[in-house]
This record gives sequence, structure tokens and C-alpha cells, in this order.
Amino acid sequence: MIDRSRLLQRFLQYVSIDTTARDDSDTYPSSPGQWELGRVLVEQLQQMGCHDVRQDEHAIVHATIGSNAGDDLPCIVFNSHLDTSPETTGKDVRPQVIDAYSGGDIVLPGDTTKVIRMEENPELATMIGRTLITTDGTTLLGGDDKAGVAVIMELASQLTARPDIIHGPVRILFTCDEEIGRGVDHVDVPALGAAACYTLDGSGADTIDVETFSADMAIVTFRGVNIHPSIAKGRMVNAIRAAGYFLAHLPLDGLSPETTEGRHGFLHPYVMQGGVDRVELKVLLRDFDTDELEEKANLLRRLAIDASEEFPGGEIEVQIQRQYRNLGDDLRQQPRIVEFAELAHQRLGRTAKREIVRGGTDGSRFTELGLPTPNLSTGQHNPHSPLEWACLDEMVQAAEVLVELVQVWGAAGEA
Repeated sequence: MIDRSRLLQRFLQYVSIDTTARDDSDTYPSSPGQWELGRVLVEQLQQMGCHDVRQDEHAIVHATIGSNAGDDLPCIVFNSHLDTSPETTGKDVRPQVIDAYSGGDIVLPGDTTKVIRMEENPELATMIGRTLITTDGTTLLGGDDKAGVAVIMELASQLTARPDIIHGPVRILFTCDEEIGRGVDHVDVPALGAAACYTLDGSGADTIDVETFSADMAIVTFRGVNIHPSIAKGRMVNAIRAAGYFLAHLPLDGLSPETTEGRHGFLHPYVMQGGVDRVELKVLLRDFDTDELEEKANLLRRLAIDASEEFPGGEIEVQIQRQYRNLGDDLRQQPRIVEFAELAHQRLGRTAKREIVRGGTDGSRFTELGLPTPNLSTGQHNPHSPLEWACLDEMVQAAEVLVELVQVWGAAGEA
């Protein structure tokens, strides 16, 4: 029986620790709070009686729960990340717990201009009577991914206290800096010795994410010539204007996140900084078809040539950085990993939905590195936003799925 109260209290404890990732840092992890949360988790895992509990030199937390049904069963890994998005601060999170939600819009107490509206969150109509956790409107909540962390910790509590749950070896892995694309950078995947991994980093309930975007990032650098504007005629090359020209010619309709959905990819300029002599622009390249990333990169290169011709005397450079690849490309080669997750839902009388993610997870990199890793629901909603909220009942459901999932794997190993 999942302990709702314990699950809630752990979640509230975890979100109180500021683990905001910093994409301007070259350290791993990028923020000290990730070390702090990791230490808390290590202490709790040790108290449960888990084995090989440690926080390594990169602040990644490892733990093992040994098999209680023989040594020949396959090992599986459950993973969540400790950091939260840099898009909204995660400092001084003051969560609001709403017991037995009665419906309607939710006004956030720390900033009453922030309202979680039913028309923008239609899933609220299914939440009547449930327990919701929101922000106060001044920070994000951190359900992405501390809901996943809390769910895995509840699984660990269940497995260490209940010998009736038959399972093979289970590894727990809490990574850092997933939100800035570095979550798997310091994980020794072969050393895990696992047949499969499941990330707990999904929204809602009863979904299995089986595809993510493939992703690259472009850094477009505009170099101009700065000189006092009083003598600038024929001599100044304004990098800001060149960047503006470039952006103005970047297609919007059908090639931006604002105008696409489903399986359609996009180009997303999201950071620009600089001055007359130099501007740096960062652009996200996203598509479910990995081959399409090169087409998007070529479009940026063509636009750079056009802008260079329009602003002679300056320089424009396009650098493409590889980020992650669609986990579905490799996951399809090992169908039982998703099928076992579906069976775990069926054992609970539920029907799991296969979904695609218009984003990425640690599972994208794990799968690319040879450890197939679909993503499971954790009850989080509206991530990266002051309007973020989570549903405790869906977190309980997620923990129930994990308890069934380890037993499915145990039975498959015996067979």
C-alpha cells in the first residue's frame, strides 16, 4: 500500500531545496543545491537499508536494492533528475497543498495575478476531490522532476520493507543538470549492468513516452565593426542589425514552437545577447526525424549567407552542437521494455497510453548509449512555470505502477 502521507512529505521536502540548474556554469552539477538534495536522498536511502548507496564525485546518487528472487533476474534502473529548470527560479519555493480540490480556477497566493485556469488546464476537470500541490505564483514548483524523485523513493521504501514484492536487482539513479542537457554526461552506463531503465519524468498519469525529439543547438555568431556613430558612415557594420535581419527571415509559420504541434519540428531562437560589434544567438533545432535536423541546420546556414551579403564587412558563423536523439529510434528494437510497462498498468486495471514528447529526457541519451529508457508519468503539470502544479493522487498511481513493474520483470526473468 503506497504511503500517501510519506510521499507528500518527501515531495514537499525536496521542492524546498533550490536545485535550479545554471546554464552559464561549466561545473557539474551547475548549482550547489543539487549536492544538498543528493545528500538528503543518500541519508534516506541508507536508512531504508538500500545497498551501495553513494553520492559520487559528480553529485549523482546511486543505490541498489538486491534481488529477493535469485541472482539471474535482469537488473532494471529507475532514474529521475535533481535539478529544476533555469527558466523560472526554484529558490524559496512555497508550495500550496489543496486537499479535496473542489474545481474552478486556482488563484496563487504569493502573486494573485497568477491563476491556474480551468480553460487552460482542461485536465483539472478530472481532479475533483484529489490533492493538488501548486506554487505560490512566485517560483516554479519543481515537480519536474522532484515528483519523479519522490515516486522512486517511495518505491525504494516499498521494496525494502515488503518481502512479498518479488523482484530482481533494482538500481536507483538520480542525475543532475538534465534541464540543461548534461544529465547523463557522467554516468557510466555499462557499469549499471542493466537490461532497461525507466525515467520518471512524465506528466499526468498512465502514459509511457516512447519517442522524444532529436535535438541540436545552433550558436550563430554575428561579428560587426563598431565605431563612433558620428563617423560611422561606410565604416560601421552593426551586428545587431545583421542579427535582426537574420531573425526576420527565419520562417515563423510552421517552423516555430508557436505554430507547430504533434510530430512537427521547429527552429526556436531563445537567447540573444551582444552589441554592435558582436551578437550571439542560440537556436534550438528539434524534429522527430533525426535526418531533418541537417535540413534545419542548412536553412540557418543559407540565412547566414544572405545576411552576410546584406551586411558586407561583417562575419556570421553558424556552429551546430549535437544534443540528443529520439529515443524511439532504438527503443523499437527492444519492444518488451515498453510492453512490460503496459502490463504493469494492466495489472492495476489501467490502460497505458503511448505518447511522444516534444522535448527530451535523460532517457534520450541513455537509449542512445545502449540502455533503452522509456519515460513514465509522475503527476506533474505545467513544468518550468509559476503556474506549475502536481497531483498527489497521480504520484501515488505512479508509485503503484513501479511496484507492479518490478514484479513483471521478476516474473519474466523466472520464465
